[in-house]
Order: sequence, then structure tokens, then C-alpha cells
Amino acid sequence: MRFDFSLRAKRINRSTGGDVVIFAILAIGAAFMAMPMVYTISNAFKPLNELFIFPPQFFVRHPTLDNFNDLFVLMAKSWVPISRYFFNSLLIVALGTAGNVAFGSMCAYALAKHNFPGKEALNQLIMLSLMFSGVVLMIPHYLLISYLGWMNTYWAIVVPAWAMTLGVYLMRNFITAMIHDTLLEAARIDGASEFDCYWRIVMPIVKPAWLTLIILAFQQLWGTQGELYLYAEQLKPLPYALNQIVGGGVGRAGAAAAVTVILMIVPITVFLINQSQIVQTMGTSGITGE
Repeated sequence: MRFDFSLRAKRINRSTGGDVVIFAILAIGAAFMAMPMVYTISNAFKPLNELFIFPPQFFVRHPTLDNFNDLFVLMAKSWVPISRYFFNSLLIVALGTAGNVAFGSMCAYALAKHNFPGKEALNQLIMLSLMFSGVVLMIPHYLLISYLGWMNTYWAIVVPAWAMTLGVYLMRNFITAMIHDTLLEAARIDGASEFDCYWRIVMPIVKPAWLTLIILAFQQLWGTQGELYLYAEQLKPLPYALNQIVGGGVGRAGAAAAVTVILMIVPITVFLINQSQIVQTMGTSGITGE
């Protein structure tokens, strides 16, 4: 008896009507999920009389740029230049994201491809840590940062970002599923060091995973205000400055709507550029083969 082990493409027999129904369901779901974003963008272009109209109108009737003009005027009156706030945010995001990817990927590589005492316990602790909200850890973080003398410094925000366990979990599962042990063994036989295996073999293969990790870390750090740790005005990030500018009452409701859109544009843009990598990582992160 002969067995044909060749891979054959399988066609899914589906009628045109079925395609139309599936497309309609997906379109309705996409429109429903896009409604909050569309409403936020619409509010940014509404004049004040439309912002406070009741019942609220979903779409703007008379679009205007007055909200953005008011925001720029308020920003110009700040005694710390707005460029300084922007620099602070970029520095925090760059250092925090780079450290998170570096330490997270190295830790994931060790957990996925090396055997050492306590490995399973560490894996369990990492998964257990995903159950805790960041609010629960605020007091321990504050006490630890105060003990280390990092209050009113960038390190108070940057260093905790390096220990984000979600990235370790995603990359560990991705490395386990995508990289076979024989590939690393062949590299070691050819004289590659452990760092060479990590940098030249593992990192190029798991590119979707660390691009996803960059997006997750970027989104978390971009929205941070650092009010618990940063006291000097010249050290505060852009989200804190914008929220303080528009916190002057009802008269600044239009500027507040403009701020929401500005803070939303950057992470959405980063996500759209790398969305295919996120889908691939999420589809592989649940596979934990040895």
C-alpha cells in the first residue's frame, strides 16, 4: 500500500451567498468597533455649541478648526516650551521600549531554549503576573523607586517598563513554536556563541513578535503621565502637559477634544503600520510546542 504524504491545497467550497453573509457580518462588526474612534474625531471638529447639544449628535454638522487653534494658543502660553514635553515623551518611550524589547527577548530566549533549575517556576510566575493590574502594584512600585532614589527622574518610568511580563510571555511562546532546537544546535556546532544564536538566528525569525512587543510597550509608555514620580515641570511628558492645559473647565472642552485626537493619532499610526505582525504573533503565541 502506498501513502501519499505530499501536502495538497484544500479548497473550501462556499457559495457566493455565504461570502456575502460573512462579509456583511464582518463589515457590521468593524463599523461597530470603529464607532468610538469616529465619534472622538468628530468631536474634535465640533464647535462648542455642538459639543454641548442634547441629545448628542454623532457627526459634526459645522466642522471647524477652532478647537485646535485654541489648543495651540494655550500651549504657547506654557512657561515650559511644548517641545520640552514632546522631547520627554520621546525619550521615555524610546528608552522604555528599547529596554523592554532587549530584556524581554533575552529572558524569553533563555526560558524557551535552555533548561535550568527553577525554569518552570519562573514560567508560572510570569503567567501569574499577567493576572494583576498595574494599579495593584502602584504602592510597591512607589516604595521601591523611592528607596532607589529615582524619584523625579526618567528612570522611575523607564526601568519598570523593562519588566513588562506580557512581552516575555508572548516572545517565549513565539520562540518555542517557531525555532526548533536542532537549528540552534547546528549553529553551536559551527562555533556560534549563545549571543550569536540569540542575535543572528532567533531575533530575525521572531521579528513579528518583537515588533508586536514594540507596539505594546509604545502604547503603554506614550499614554503615561508620570504624575506620581515626576515633580519637576521640565521632566513631565506630553500627555500630562496637554491634560493640564485643557483642565481649565467647560470653556476648554473643545481643546480637550482636540487633545484626545492628538494623543490617539500616534499609537494608532504605529499600530496600522505593524498590524500584520500583531496578527501573526497573536496567532502563534498560544502554541507552546517543545
